[in-house]
Amino acid sequence: MEFLLASGIGALTAAGLYLILLRRTFPVVIGLSFLSYAVNVFLFTMGRLVIDQPPIVNASAGGYTDPLPQALVLTAIVITFGMTALIVVLSLRAFLETGDDDVALDIQPDETSSGTPRDEVAR
Repeated sequence: MEFLLASGIGALTAAGLYLILLRRTFPVVIGLSFLSYAVNVFLFTMGRLVIDQPPIVNASAGGYTDPLPQALVLTAIVITFGMTALIVVLSLRAFLETGDDDVALDIQPDETSSGTPRDEVAR
């Protein structure tokens, strides 16, 4: 079971990193969501996988499951939802203003001294 979860965490992380490196806003948003899911599953598995055990220490029960990872993951899900909504709105606004969803790495002015846009000089 741990191997399956570790493989899933690795696959989510790899997919998230790949999508972030695409330099487009909406794949970046999806990549960040994949990374947050990977972190959430990682936190959840760090609390050990215990089935059919109460989250409260009880003398009659044979053991208990740690409720702290569950509380952390629930809080992370709520925060991630809010941050994803904010990033989607900012991405949509940037797309509507620029007409392109490319993530520009250079924030310098786009014109050289000759007045030609930098992208056209490189071509």
